[in-house]
Amino acid sequence: MEIPIEIDHGSVASLQAQIFEHFRHRILCGGLKAGTPVPASRALAGQLGVSRNTVLLAYDRLIAEGYLQARVAIGTFVSLELPETCLAAARPAVAPATARGEPSSQRAIPFAGRAQAVVSAHRVALDFWLGRPDAHSFPIKSWRRLTNRALATAGARLTEYRDPAGLPELRQAIADHLSAARGVSVSSDQVIITAGSQSALNLVARLLVREGTPVATENPCYQGAAFLFESHRARMVPVPVDEAGLDVEQLPRQGVMLVYVTPSHQYPLGFTLSLERRLKLIDWARRCGAYIIEDDYDSDFRYRGSPLTALMGLDHYGCVMYLGTFSKSIGAGLRLGYLVVPKALAKAARSAKALLDNGHPWLDQAVMAEFIRSGAYGNHLRRIRQLYCERRDCLVEALHRHFGDVCLSGLESGMHLAWHLPEQFPSAPELQALALRKGVGVYSLSSGAAHDYGGCGYSDRTVVLGFSSLDEHRIRAGIQGIADALADLPAMSRRSSGARAAALVVSSRRPASGSHRPSRSGRPPRP
Repeated sequence: MEIPIEIDHGSVASLQAQIFEHFRHRILCGGLKAGTPVPASRALAGQLGVSRNTVLLAYDRLIAEGYLQARVAIGTFVSLELPETCLAAARPAVAPATARGEPSSQRAIPFAGRAQAVVSAHRVALDFWLGRPDAHSFPIKSWRRLTNRALATAGARLTEYRDPAGLPELRQAIADHLSAARGVSVSSDQVIITAGSQSALNLVARLLVREGTPVATENPCYQGAAFLFESHRARMVPVPVDEAGLDVEQLPRQGVMLVYVTPSHQYPLGFTLSLERRLKLIDWARRCGAYIIEDDYDSDFRYRGSPLTALMGLDHYGCVMYLGTFSKSIGAGLRLGYLVVPKALAKAARSAKALLDNGHPWLDQAVMAEFIRSGAYGNHLRRIRQLYCERRDCLVEALHRHFGDVCLSGLESGMHLAWHLPEQFPSAPELQALALRKGVGVYSLSSGAAHDYGGCGYSDRTVVLGFSSLDEHRIRAGIQGIADALADLPAMSRRSSGARAAALVVSSRRPASGSHRPSRSGRPPRP
């Protein structure tokens, strides 16, 4: 039996592919019924004027994908059951329970929680959203080269389950990096690869938090941590922060199981926990039998002086768990982070991780491991640290130019700073709304992925400005937009000429790059 087939010798598609697609189309549209014999390969090759191998290769692919069946010594036939039928489940037409008059038997789910703000709610060109790396800084050439190299030697690694704790090479590379960069001396067995810092927090909560567990956090703090522990029905214990970080003296003397801190660049206010308080916090945890979660989310970007040793590097009692992420230094799309636990928790943490998931994609881990070990990660950090420092300086300069002696915190490190508004300005939520009308995204604490338990004097008078994803032109345009929005207010416009003159005076005596003072008093206002 001959089948009408037309092939195009000038097509970019190979002859084999054209034969395959013709048969597949005819089978799926019903032109070739199930069980129908197809021409012998030699006969079809003669009909089409192509080599028999071309037809055999097309038939082999059709058989491999389930469209044809070969029967020994009989011939080749259209399959009785097509692959599309196996991939699509039939849906029986069943009337809904409510339509049949039957009450629903579903019970309320036990989970109750709120989702933190991960992305900006607004689409504006001049968006000072927090924690967003520069889109053009991703090391695409190095990543492509290392990815191709990993794929060339992957073998069975892409098809087999691996250690849920993570690729050993990546865990060792992270341990080596932390030793040099953060003063943390740990073995690779203490490192667990996670899908970012939020995944690491979930692992900690699974290990240590039950209903009613007392958990202390900074006030204000990162939404993702507060909302997570809240969803586990923990008893939240807010502790105030000031310009030296968490006020350790206000921690409860007993009862707290866990304390969550962001010591290198307090989220959202940007304060750095002093060495004195770091030592006091570790001593407090030792005496209370508590664990400290150290979230070091953007510590790679230190612009002034040497970074303080991480809490875990100062801990000699096994009290500290360390959270790190590559979302800020490389990109959140990779979904790679890590949790470092004390040795006493390593076995339990690895078991909990295995129950949460069976590990993360091998390829991304393998590429990241080589990216760190080759020194490319260190080069990348040095390059973008300089870039972000220049953008921070540009932001501070623009704020000074338009608003005079602004009160800022969080300048020493990180990817954002906090602007503490003067009394004559609108509140932070009002300023956010005014700026949005000018196409500028600035954020009050609550809309900037921060959580305030109440009683925090910073909340209504502080906006946070991320600068890492905006170039200097857009930074200046954004601050100009804020100034224009404020100038539109009747009360502000009456002050505008005097304020701009004062700004010029202050600008002439502004400190040099890298030594910005947060205010005339040298400190942000106390809450």
